[in-house]
Amino acid sequence: MALKKFKPTTPSRRYYTVADFSDISAKKPEKSLIKKHARTGGRNNLGRVTNLNSGGGHKRRYRQIDFKRDKQGIPATVAAIEYDPNRTARIALLHYADGEKRYIIAPLKLQVGATVMSGENAEIQPGNSLPLKNIPTGQSIYNIELKLGHGGQLVRSAGTSAQLVAKEGNYALVKLPSGEMRKVLLNCSATIGQVSNSEHQNISLGKAGRSRWLGRLPHTRGVAKNPVDHPMGGGEGKSAGGRHPCTPKGKPTKGYKTRHNKRTDRFIVRRRGK
Repeated sequence: MALKKFKPTTPSRRYYTVADFSDISAKKPEKSLIKKHARTGGRNNLGRVTNLNSGGGHKRRYRQIDFKRDKQGIPATVAAIEYDPNRTARIALLHYADGEKRYIIAPLKLQVGATVMSGENAEIQPGNSLPLKNIPTGQSIYNIELKLGHGGQLVRSAGTSAQLVAKEGNYALVKLPSGEMRKVLLNCSATIGQVSNSEHQNISLGKAGRSRWLGRLPHTRGVAKNPVDHPMGGGEGKSAGGRHPCTPKGKPTKGYKTRHNKRTDRFIVRRRGK
């Protein structure tokens, strides 16, 4: 996959790039695997905005992805590689030998017609899902489970992959894309390979309207607001806020630790950025 550029016929076209979608083999999704996807507009059940700068955007249909990969020992053929508007990665449509169809997150270089499988006896090849205890150390993996049977929760974005570093006792040591080293139970499963659409990080939106298509509203700086709307608002002329940077709710930013989960601290061997 490569990026497609345009002639600068307008100012917004000058830096506008899109994926060329050469890796896509099907234009329409499988009807039996899509459902309605209601938008919240950043509002909670009381109708109040709790997630700022979110709203609008193009209508989407949700593709039901098989994160659990619990059809073990049954081979499946890759019928199509498709675009998914709800995530950055590409998805693969699998046709199982027993007739069932499912979507999975497609790994890099997965081709239509390839065979994938999940289970302890699956081969070490891209798209196959195995328990961590059956994966050799040094292997690139994605879609990693944190709780047995809950399905993959880690490493699902375009172009990302984790590395299985070591195995100690009942745990595997996994290096995540952020640099964090974390312990994961050996019985938890992961998928072999790297997530597809690695060029996604190089895409330039090119214009403000394209952000609106994605459901992102304009972001207003705190110092540009009034005191009633933000702790850093107000002041005569342009001011720096008069206090340490914070969120609209007053929580400090820039160095303030937001992780407070002592229950799982013991699983983190090395934090990200250390």
